[in-house]
Amino acid sequence: MTVSIDTTQAVGLVCEALLYGVYCVLFIISVGILIKRHQVSNRAVWVANCLLFTTSTTHFALMFNHFYTTLGNAPFSDFGNETPALIGANLMISVVDVIGDLLLLYRCWLICGKNLYVIVLPLLTALGGFGCILPVPSLVLSIDPTSPVPPVKIVPLIIAGYALPLCTNIMVTGLIAGRLWYISRIPIVDEHGNIAILKIAAGGRPMMFIIESDALYMVTQLIFVVLVAIRNPAEGVLSLAGTQVYGIASTLIIIRVGLGISSEQTMLTITQMEFHSQ
Repeated sequence: MTVSIDTTQAVGLVCEALLYGVYCVLFIISVGILIKRHQVSNRAVWVANCLLFTTSTTHFALMFNHFYTTLGNAPFSDFGNETPALIGANLMISVVDVIGDLLLLYRCWLICGKNLYVIVLPLLTALGGFGCILPVPSLVLSIDPTSPVPPVKIVPLIIAGYALPLCTNIMVTGLIAGRLWYISRIPIVDEHGNIAILKIAAGGRPMMFIIESDALYMVTQLIFVVLVAIRNPAEGVLSLAGTQVYGIASTLIIIRVGLGISSEQTMLTITQMEFHSQ
């Protein structure tokens, strides 16, 4: 039995609503932490946090309005059909994605000693994916707006649009996870000449590694790319729910940064200890 696009879109909207509630709570917590810890001056983190929440909220609002309008003015069987109003909602998915990627690249740049060359290739793949996905909504609208899955003609473009950001996530996640592992094993010589091992919360806790390296973000993108590639209608569910997952994963990182337990603070601690030991 083939699941209709209307059903997957409705299920996806319910999942997105639940995740959006979680995201709202995390966003409020992150803002409170950033203000309390006097992290407002960190403009990159503050701007990324607000942009992520704004775009995620816009996407949910557009989808909810479409759902409400469809129930009131059209048969529910038209819920999954592409409309001009949904083009903006679909673009918000990619906007959230690229903002999350840029935040991840910023952290990777900090963790890797502000080495710009490290993030050049991941940045290019992130921007390339965003460029591929931009024309997709209008193409779907002009080719076959009632198709339960993306039209065959543009499937390669869609796959490229999501596979390139996935490559960004794989590269950056690997770099961050590798750097965290390396940091957790660095012996530090204190001012008395004694060897001290710096204890890092993320180094001994797998869950912290998952949050710090944004592995949740990467896994979500991987599953979504596979669903799009095999043209499974379930991609309609993940395309909506995944928008909030991107924001949640990035906000968890922002919360750790605000609490002062992220790898950026670990790098600062190491630098200070090495300076005092000289």
